[in-house]
Amino acid sequence: MAETIITVQGEYELKHAAERGYVRLSVTFDGPDREEVLAHTTERQAFLVSELRDLHDSQAGPVTSWTSGSLRVWGDRPWSQTGEQLPVIHHAELDLEVTFSDLAALSDWVGTTSLLSGVTVAGVTWSLTDARRQTLVQEARRRAVENAVAKATVYATSLGLSTVRPVALSDPGMLGDGSAPVQPPQPLFARAVSDTSNASLTLKPEEIVIQIQVHARFAAS
Repeated sequence: MAETIITVQGEYELKHAAERGYVRLSVTFDGPDREEVLAHTTERQAFLVSELRDLHDSQAGPVTSWTSGSLRVWGDRPWSQTGEQLPVIHHAELDLEVTFSDLAALSDWVGTTSLLSGVTVAGVTWSLTDARRQTLVQEARRRAVENAVAKATVYATSLGLSTVRPVALSDPGMLGDGSAPVQPPQPLFARAVSDTSNASLTLKPEEIVIQIQVHARFAAS
């Protein structure tokens, strides 16, 4: 009896609470006096850097790493509503990037820091530790293969076949049959929620999703 070829996609999804929060913020001041703008910007940077040094511990946290970008200074002459070119406005800006291992401390720090003049929080990205992500990916891959086997077995028994033999296994789109790779899940973002009881900012991290797909081919008889 000729074998029947069965091709399936196996998939599995794992979720895990975020373990790291990556904060991006900028310090920006503008004004007609270049020296004053520079002074405000560097003073604000010095204040934030002092805080981050106190919070930084690469192992224990709450801040595991931080970086401060180079200072950018420029000027431009805006135009008035009547078409007149106004005096030069000077700008100074620098970026800070901070990684927190304590997400409650992240929420407290962002809530306080975002209220400071000249500070703009660009966003928070949630993630896992490298070790945790690797462990979850390995587990999801194993479960995805099990899912493919289970699917193929159901298809085979539905056809009255009892033996299922694996022929090929690959990441999506690599079996040579024209199947397209499945797009990876989109990045997750923090949701800022107002807590009116104490007027503070609470950041609620989304769960991190690990989603794995595999393509598999079986011969059933």
